[in-house]
Amino acid sequence: MDIGGLYQFVLVLVLVGMLVGVGVLALDKFGSTSGITTKAETAINASRDAVSEVSTTWLSLIVTIGVLAIIIGLVIGGFYFSRNR
Repeated sequence: MDIGGLYQFVLVLVLVGMLVGVGVLALDKFGSTSGITTKAETAINASRDAVSEVSTTWLSLIVTIGVLAIIIGLVIGGFYFSRNR
């Protein structure tokens, strides 16, 4: 990954964050409606909790790996281009 790929990486992160946020909000609203059974409400709340874990644990790890990939690409590219001179 190079600096040019940073724009697409940030767009994907923003899109994933928005989808997780909308998904958690929709599950929360759906879980608090009065027309569902207790078993369904428990399942919806468990799904909401599982989806919300993506933003708190996995998204920061994905960002860290992306930044490290960019740094490694810059370092390796620096050595590669200095040898061609």
